[in-house]
Amino acid sequence: MAHGLDPVETGQGGASVSDAPADRVLAAVNRVIVILSSIALVLAACVLTYSVVVRYFLKYSTDWQDEMSVFLIVGAVFMSAAAIQAQRGHIGIEAIVGLLPKRVNHVRILLVDAASLAFCGYFAWKSITLLHEAIVDDYHSSSTWAPPLWIPYSLMTAGMILLSVQLLLQIVAGLRAPDPAA
Repeated sequence: MAHGLDPVETGQGGASVSDAPADRVLAAVNRVIVILSSIALVLAACVLTYSVVVRYFLKYSTDWQDEMSVFLIVGAVFMSAAAIQAQRGHIGIEAIVGLLPKRVNHVRILLVDAASLAFCGYFAWKSITLLHEAIVDDYHSSSTWAPPLWIPYSLMTAGMILLSVQLLLQIVAGLRAPDPAA
């Protein structure tokens, strides 16, 4: 059982993203989003810590803290998904990578990326419709704080669109890559 990076993650095989203008733009966007997502996670931790201290020591009610933390975490997760995909940092099963010939592994990666794009594209489309409903019908959460739901839905929508674009760029790069068996 190997615990290191597989050839795809180290750039030694599989589809890699090229230096095309779209790739550079998305890479720059991903860098900014990773920084903002990191800040959001730290803020969520601070808000939750504040909530625990205020509830325990001061016996104050904290209605908004849990929901605020969920919004921050959901935003960070969805928005940073494309950056993680760009590094192929997602969970992968590498049991068959070493067993397959390079050409078959290349095709496997393309098929997995295509299936992921189909799922993420559908998820993005459904997120857009959900966001539209939240804006048009002025949906709010059912808590006493009642923030508008377009906030988390917009983060979810943007994150899924960015992830879909990232997957599309990786598929295009994989199709343009030279024959790995050569």
